[in-house]
Amino acid sequence: MTTALAPSSALSAADRCDRCGAQAYVRVTLTSGGELLFCAHHGREHSEKLRDIAITIHDETGRLDATPTIAVDDER
Repeated sequence: MTTALAPSSALSAADRCDRCGAQAYVRVTLTSGGELLFCAHHGREHSEKLRDIAITIHDETGRLDATPTIAVDDER
């Protein structure tokens, strides 16, 4: 028998940090089978310990550095 992990879905604004309630940018799948969500700050703060107990770490903190797209009003 073989098993495969499904790829993590993208985090949305509805996903909240388990420590402080801010928007989550890091999803950690634990070896125990659970899952934790962290904001960028708490993800960085706990990253060393999380690496020891995680199967996967899905990190979207790079989205914070992305330049937002500005819509141009074509009706000028």
